[in-house]
Amino acid sequence: MEDGGVSFIVMIIVGGIAGWLASIVMGRNASMGILLNVVVGIIGGFLGGLLLGDVFGIDGWLGYLITAFIGAAILLLIVNLVQRGRVR
Repeated sequence: MEDGGVSFIVMIIVGGIAGWLASIVMGRNASMGILLNVVVGIIGGFLGGLLLGDVFGIDGWLGYLITAFIGAAILLLIVNLVQRGRVR
C-alpha cells in the first residue's frame, strides 16, 4: 500500500474519533451513528485546518486529531444553532 493510502485510512480513523468525541461534548452522540461521526470528523478536520492552520505546531495524527476535534465541535455547534431555529 502506498503512503497516500495509509494517510487516508489514518485520516478516516482519526476523523471518526474526533467526530465521536465532539458529538459527546456537544451532546449529539445519541442522535448520530458511527458513519455520521466519521463524516463530521473529516469535515471538522478540514474546517479546523482552514481555521487554525498550524496554530498548535503539532505534526502527524495528534495535530490532526486536535484540529479535527475543534472543527467538528464548531460544525456541530452550527448544526445545533440551525436546527434549533428550524424546530421551534
